[in-house]
Amino acid sequence: MKEPAEHPPGPVRNDDADWDHWPVQDYLAENYREIHPCDAAVIRHHSAFYRRFAPGSIARSLEFGAGPNLYPLMLAGAASRQVDAVERSAANVAYLTGQLSHGPDESWQAFYAFCRELDPALPPTATEALARVRVLHDDVRTLPAGAYELASMNFVAESITEDFEEFAQLCRTYIATVRPGGHLVASFMENMPTYRIGTAPAWPGCPVDATVIREVFGPRTDELVLTHVGPDPTRPDYGDTGMVLLRARTLAPDGKAEAGMRDDRA
Repeated sequence: MKEPAEHPPGPVRNDDADWDHWPVQDYLAENYREIHPCDAAVIRHHSAFYRRFAPGSIARSLEFGAGPNLYPLMLAGAASRQVDAVERSAANVAYLTGQLSHGPDESWQAFYAFCRELDPALPPTATEALARVRVLHDDVRTLPAGAYELASMNFVAESITEDFEEFAQLCRTYIATVRPGGHLVASFMENMPTYRIGTAPAWPGCPVDATVIREVFGPRTDELVLTHVGPDPTRPDYGDTGMVLLRARTLAPDGKAEAGMRDDRA
């Protein structure tokens, strides 16, 4: 595996890390074998976002840098008829493909039960919700602009680079994948430094907060709302100070509301 040099000449960037060997099982064991309070906060936030849409009203949505976390994919299972989970890491793609082919690990069932408790429009089982997902082994930086009605991004841009400009560019790419007037939902680790998973080498992190996120998203979105979630002592201490959750719309030239939204469920 690649590891940053002891004294690198500059910040470690996305292409400097060996993402194909991301330690999937260690990451899941540390973060997703049970519902931590921070997970519950993200699920509540994202569920409220998705409940605004009528079932099946989103033809095609995106999970930008999916990783091995299944609950963002589950949450899209009522509103979206197709979810593209775009992921660069071969290790993460193998895990996602296996979960879709053979059914999700038992540990994900509690997550899905909580998702469906919050949004009864979700299908009866996690397997049915995930049937809408298509895993694409690709680099999110190559995605075409305006291809999706909705995009979700969770713990990606701030967790794959130490370069603030690269973080900002990744966020701009994420925004650009959604057509004008479309919808964004995201989660960021707050003040995430360089971090370790299990015994693997250090991975790049970019310590951003709500001020930085607003500076990046504000000029390019409308209806931007940021929500802070405090530190979670039940999780490993990676050095972060909590989370920032986001919802927004991409700027629309006509300002018209999205068809199929269920404002009564907001």
